[in-house]
Amino acid sequence: MAGNQAKKAVAQNKKARYDYFIDETLEAGIELFGTEVKSIRAGKSNLRDSYASIEGGEIYLKQMHISPYENGNIFNHDPLRPRRLLINRSEIRKLTGQVTQAGYSLVPLSLYLKGNYVKVELALVRGKKSYDKRASIAERDAKRKMDSAIKSKNA
Repeated sequence: MAGNQAKKAVAQNKKARYDYFIDETLEAGIELFGTEVKSIRAGKSNLRDSYASIEGGEIYLKQMHISPYENGNIFNHDPLRPRRLLINRSEIRKLTGQVTQAGYSLVPLSLYLKGNYVKVELALVRGKKSYDKRASIAERDAKRKMDSAIKSKNA
């Protein structure tokens, strides 16, 4: 039953897809406070420049900005505080090995609502060089031209 719930995207990290090669993705829960959840549901979150780090057997999401809830008064929290990700220990050990030995990084790709829960799509990534980024731009432009040519041909 839980596997077929609809996902509602709240925030995307489009720059991560441009700056990195994405090798593997996984879904993780995130530890939040009540006013943070309300702010996320209102669409007041940003994943730009955020990353995940492994500290003491736990994975923390850092530099993710969640704006303070407007009606939250004294119960609001620091917008940039580190937030713990809820991942199985075996997955954490596997990710730790890949990050330390293979030179990968952990970057969040999207933040979404799955039922009543807030989830993060976390990616294991490798950095792109500048020539790789230029190739990505050229590939995107070629695809856009092909799509417009097909659309004009069918119209």
